[in-house]
Amino acid sequence: MSDGLSLKEILEQGNFAVTAECGPPKGADGDTVLKKAELLRGKVDAINVTDNQTAIVRMSSLASCALLKSAGLEPVLQMVVRDRNRIALQSDILGASALGIRNVLCLSGDHQVFGNQPQAVGVFDLDSIQFIQAVKAMRDEGIILGGEPLSRPPEVFIGAAANPFGDPMGFRVVRLAKKIKAGADFIQTQCIYNIDRFKQWVSEAQDRGLTEKAFILGGVTPLKSAGMAKYMKNRVAGMDVPDHVIKRMEGVPKDRQREEGIQICVETIEQLKEIPGVRGVHIMAIEWEEAVGEIAERAGLLPRPSAQ
Repeated sequence: MSDGLSLKEILEQGNFAVTAECGPPKGADGDTVLKKAELLRGKVDAINVTDNQTAIVRMSSLASCALLKSAGLEPVLQMVVRDRNRIALQSDILGASALGIRNVLCLSGDHQVFGNQPQAVGVFDLDSIQFIQAVKAMRDEGIILGGEPLSRPPEVFIGAAANPFGDPMGFRVVRLAKKIKAGADFIQTQCIYNIDRFKQWVSEAQDRGLTEKAFILGGVTPLKSAGMAKYMKNRVAGMDVPDHVIKRMEGVPKDRQREEGIQICVETIEQLKEIPGVRGVHIMAIEWEEAVGEIAERAGLLPRPSAQ
């Protein structure tokens, strides 16, 4: 990973990139981060570290990324605007760059009412698009918000998230365009189960020239059970899990549903590889990192150029 090609280099050289996700622990045990990351070494080009995902208190993404970097891995720092004002956001970008962390994913963050600190005050000083703009100005113009110059600009590859599945479809493409115009270099999408809807979104993005301006990585999450599929369909906002996927999961015995979930994930990746404008895949198997290597191998994604 970071001992070889960077995520930016992988994408700019025309390779089909592979990233995965790593959730920090609910404690100060740094070894847990490294053990999870070792399951991904050589299987992916970069590892996203979530930032207090679902508004639950965890080890900081910045510290976790520093641990990955020290282990010779390529981290992607996820940063949400929920918890920091513009001073802290810009400060953490400078700190990340100083630590050699070269990838940042700029996010809104899950609202705090859904987490284990619902009484917390949400900051949201900037929204995710304004945050992307601020990071781009820091990098390209060497200035912070307000125009004051930096002694040294940060070196960062700027990412953003996109959800192709909300309604109306046209607005999802407009929002993507805004993030790319703001400065996003790469896009990681919501997990894909409705491949036809995703193809429509990519086609509309391609028609607007957006796939030439940013690298789009399709998100996938292996299902562990039929119950998980139903929960995601009915309880997770912005998720599109078609009925035929749920029926397929229900059609196998419970002790084989994880295997079926992996197979669905592999088939999705194989389709993503054939879609013009899709430049990689982002595998989100939180707390199931051991599945990523099998998925990557079965989907024909190994060996990774970053590991050579």
